Amino acid sequence: MKLADLRKLATKQETRIRFAIAGGLECVVTERGIAEVPGLQGTPKFNLETELASAREFHFEPARHPGRKGPVPTRLLTRDEVARLLAPAPAATTEHDDE
Repeated sequence: MKLADLRKLATKQETRIRFAIAGGLECVVTERGIAEVPGLQGTPKFNLETELASAREFHFEPARHPGRKGPVPTRLLTRDEVARLLAPAPAATTEHDDE
């Protein structure tokens, strides 16, 4: 799983994806496909691709839309569950009688 994959998924599903990184920080991939680290001051001493490789839990939350009220429901997914979301859909097969 690469950061580019998460960025595509976030835009496709109009979802924010959060995962923990070093130093008690978290990375947020926005519904626009932008990876942000809130609270980061200055140049980071880490690589997001490397941090993503060690992430085990991902929080998915729908993007806020104007007019939406109340709490935003969040789903917690494991690395394997996110990998399944990223997997290409199986090709459709058709059956033919070759008689």
